[in-house]
Amino acid sequence: MRIDVITIFPNMFKAVLNESIIKRAQAKNKVKIIIHNLRDYTLDKHRKVDDRPFGGGAGMVMSPEPIFRAVEAIQARCRIKGKGLRIILLTPQGKQLDQKLAKRLSRYKNLILICGHYEGIDERVRQYLVDEEISIGDYVLTGGELPAMVLIDSVVRLIPGVLGKRKSLKSESFEGNLLEYPQYTRPANFRGMHVPPILLSGNHPAIEVWRKKAALKRTKERRPDLFKKLLKRK
Repeated sequence: MRIDVITIFPNMFKAVLNESIIKRAQAKNKVKIIIHNLRDYTLDKHRKVDDRPFGGGAGMVMSPEPIFRAVEAIQARCRIKGKGLRIILLTPQGKQLDQKLAKRLSRYKNLILICGHYEGIDERVRQYLVDEEISIGDYVLTGGELPAMVLIDSVVRLIPGVLGKRKSLKSESFEGNLLEYPQYTRPANFRGMHVPPILLSGNHPAIEVWRKKAALKRTKERRPDLFKKLLKRK
């Protein structure tokens, strides 16, 4: 997979992309992540990427030209089009990112992520350039860079061969609308706080039953919305 990110703050991505699973995924050539400075695609001599909104109002709006030029330049280089490519705008107005959406995105060959900023982005970018808009939650951030990092992390770990054990993916939170069951490690007795005896029994079928029940209980208590989805499926 190839992921291109268009941003006016390229340095924000250095720490995230050069650590942990994302770093290893790039080293194994499972994903290629390229950060593009939007200012490199503007025709303005001052490298300006925004302007005043038509009709008046507070703040500035991101101009369409540098964004269109950036996307077109990326497409010309990687030559991935059609069903293999997805152009995404990170915005609070978009569909909320969840595990199901991350799985779908992980199947594309190329993602182009556009990080919004200022008071907004020229509507023609939404109408004529992007394939979909994605949000990471119902709150306002300074820009689209942090949401882009969250999306990258959620997608990259789903690429085949990135994580060592595929089994670990199946037991994670939000798989099948279930939160993950409680986890414990050594020591079995820590300051008088004990691990559930079933986990020390060595009876793996019984442990699996306990984990399923614990996951259902936790989901019902903490995310009743997910629990309702489970009941509908049944």
